[in-house]
Formats: sequence, C-alpha cells, structure tokens
Amino acid sequence: MNIRLGENTILVTVIYKNNRNMYFRFNENADLIVTCPKGTLDEEIVRLIKKNESSLLKMYNTALEKKDYNERFHLLGREYKVVIDKNAEEVKINGDFIYAKDESALENYLKDKYTEVFTKEAQICAKCFKNLPEYKLKFRAMRTRWGVNNSRDNSITLNTELIKKDERLIDYVIIHEMAHFYERNHSKAFWNIVALACPDYKERRKELRK
Repeated sequence: MNIRLGENTILVTVIYKNNRNMYFRFNENADLIVTCPKGTLDEEIVRLIKKNESSLLKMYNTALEKKDYNERFHLLGREYKVVIDKNAEEVKINGDFIYAKDESALENYLKDKYTEVFTKEAQICAKCFKNLPEYKLKFRAMRTRWGVNNSRDNSITLNTELIKKDERLIDYVIIHEMAHFYERNHSKAFWNIVALACPDYKERRKELRK
C-alpha cells in the first residue's frame, strides 16, 4: 500500500511475524517496511504510522540521502561521473570522470580495487597490534555491517561497499575488527584497544554512520 508522509507518497510493505510490537524501517529504495504482529489490521498500521509521522519523516529523509549517495559512483571517498565508452580497453580515471567499457568492466575494476586496497590497509593496520593471530581476510557485500570478526576460523570479513569510503575510514573498520581478537565484546577494554591504534576512532565511527 501507499501512504502520505508530509508531502511524500511512500510505498509501504507490511511483514507479519510473531512479534508483540510493530517496527518501522526504510530499505535501500527508501520504501517503508513495517514489521508487525500477525492479524494486525491495516487501519492500525496507518494509525501508528501517522502517530509517528515526525520521526518517520526524519528516517525517510535519511534513507533518501543514502539512496542518492548509493546511486552515484564513489571510490575511496571521492565522487566520479561514470562515462560508458565502448571503445575503452580498460577502466581509467581522469579528473572527476571514470571511463569504462560497460557496467561489467566497472564491477571487475572495483573488485580488483577493493582486494588491493583492503589487503594493503590490513597489512598496515596489523602493525598497530602485538601478537596478532594469523587470520584470513575475506570480502563480501553486507547490508548492515562494515566488518565481521569470526573467531571460529580467525577471519575478518570486510564489506565491499567500504571501497567507496576514504582510506582512514577503511582503516578504522579494520582496526575495529582486529581489536576483537583481543576482546570479543564492545567493552571499555575493547575501546581502549581501538583507541591505542586509532585515537580519533569516535570521529571516524561517526563519519561511517552518515
């Protein structure tokens, strides 16, 4: 169904689960996802949406900003205009433009780039720690996390979307995940370890949330 929020008409998708409460979130397309208890009437959903209209509008505007950001091409903190040139033999950057033969060539370029950059930055960040265990470095697209430390196989997985961010933010995520080899939880001791390697981690963490 569609609903009006302020001056905006928003698509609403309702998911029924065995919940006691109703939850709201916006997906990557800035559509409203409502998770609610089974049997909840549409009228009740609309009533609660209207009741929370002010906070939902703020969430919606944030979702729109993220959607707009993701629709543009970013690499290591810079924005580029993509030019598709069928005669391009390889992907090249010239000023504010990035030239590629097609979308597939651009995707392969990004894959090579994040493999190169993440590996290089991990080697640099590892020097900030003593007795760091041997670990595997993995890469994959993730929707809700920038990185994951898995103690079962001593691995660190980095979100491939990080390649869009400045290297200092990539370093923060790597340091964060490496610190989990010493402290599994986000305790005070954990953040002390992070601070030793990355004193301005709070600023970088805040930037990543934008």
